[in-house]
Amino acid sequence: MSVAGMILAVVFFTIGVLGTILPALPGAPLIWLGMLIYGFFVKFQNLPLVFFIGQGLAVLLIFFIDYLASIWGVRRYGGSREAVWGSILGGILGILVLGPFGLIFGPFIGAVAGELYRRSPLDKALEVGFGTLIGFLGGAVLKLAIEAVMIIWFFMAVI
Repeated sequence: MSVAGMILAVVFFTIGVLGTILPALPGAPLIWLGMLIYGFFVKFQNLPLVFFIGQGLAVLLIFFIDYLASIWGVRRYGGSREAVWGSILGGILGILVLGPFGLIFGPFIGAVAGELYRRSPLDKALEVGFGTLIGFLGGAVLKLAIEAVMIIWFFMAVI
């Protein structure tokens, strides 16, 4: 075991988990990167290719959850196809306009705009927008659970 490698890995894990909560940081990729850095320190002893492929699939699952969580929230709260597209476009434009906070507020604004474009009443549009926030929070909980499994798997492999 490499103490320096372990310290770096734990720093990346911590920043990665914070990135799941704070939208400015790419959470799961940082966790995976911490594992890769540790692997270089120990010449990949106890960390075979299958381990990194499994961890990479977990990262992809987290991206998939990110994508679907807001859409689920829109649909769960009765949003239209326009609201779904609005939440997707809002997420993309939100990052560009609002920076990291655009990941949270962009889909909300986009879903509301999509419902208003469809001529839904304002209270309905706001409810659908709220659904994107619920989806985001639910997705964050799922992502944290998967990241915890990733980190536990890492420690089980190296200790």
